[in-house]
This record gives sequence, C-alpha cells and structure tokens, in this order.
Amino acid sequence: MGTYVLVHGAWHTGKELEPVATVIEAAGHTVHTPTIKGNRPGDSKSTGLNDAIRSIVDYLNEGGLKDVVLLGHSYGGMIITGVADLVPNKIRRLVYWNAFVPNNGECLNDMVPPHYVELFENIAAQRGYGSVVLPFPIWREAFINDADLETRSGHLTSLTRIRSRHLQIGSRSRPIPPT
Repeated sequence: MGTYVLVHGAWHTGKELEPVATVIEAAGHTVHTPTIKGNRPGDSKSTGLNDAIRSIVDYLNEGGLKDVVLLGHSYGGMIITGVADLVPNKIRRLVYWNAFVPNNGECLNDMVPPHYVELFENIAAQRGYGSVVLPFPIWREAFINDADLETRSGHLTSLTRIRSRHLQIGSRSRPIPPT
C-alpha cells in the first residue's frame, strides 16, 4: 500500500486533515498529517513559505519517507510544489486538492484577486505585527461558503494566525514589509 502525506492550508494544522487520513488509512495506506512550521503551537508567526516548505522536507527526511503521495489542500498546494522542487526523488505523486497550483516563480498573491492582496496587506498593517486573521464575512463567503453557519463559525475560531509574509514567495509580487 501507499504512503500519503497530507499538507494543510494556511491557518490550519494537520489536525484538520485527520478525518481524511482516517478514510485513506481504512483502505490500507499509511497517512501522515504534519503541521507546517509557523502553525504549530508556540511557533513564531514570523515564518514564511520557505520555512513551511522546509518543515515538510524535514518531516520527510526525518521519517525516512519516500515514494510518497504528497497532497496539498488550499495553500498546501504552494507548499507541496516547493517540496517537490527540493526533493523530487521522495515524491511519487503530487495531488492538489482544492489547492493553489503555482507556476514557476508565482506566489499566492499572483493567484488571488487584487482585492485580496490589498485585504491581506491592510489586515497585516492594522494588526501591527504582520499576522493575518480573516474577518468572519470574508471567511464565510470566500473560504467556506458551502458549510452551514455553525461549521463556518467553529472553523474560524480554530484557525491559526499566520503572518502575511507566509503567503508570499517569488519575485513578481510586491513584498509586505516586515513589522
């Protein structure tokens, strides 16, 4: 059977993918749901995409994992793309599950509408320390619009704060100054 590594999106931890892991494990596979650097309890929120990518590369190396199916959900697509660039010999297949699929040199801000780039910048500036936490109306309508209100509210309160620079990599985007 196969080995799967499920990589969550921004504002999440590996815990949110455990129900998915259970289904895959029931089919006889081994499944890992690591939490990226910057989203673990006690992690600095000053980490960026490269740190998140490196944390998954380290997870694969430390676990002796190879021939893995690497699945990225949402922002996890950015991460698995970077992992595949660094350790292609460990990857059997990449799976983008409702995820960003960047082209070479693209960052997340190249793939979202300009008003979201502006929103992320404004939230980071208002918070004073670069962390981005989405307002509920944005979360409800743009990120989880297929769930009922109770699910939407519950998920928002469980999400991890991330720094705005976690959303950016690549030379084509205007960097957000560190705070």
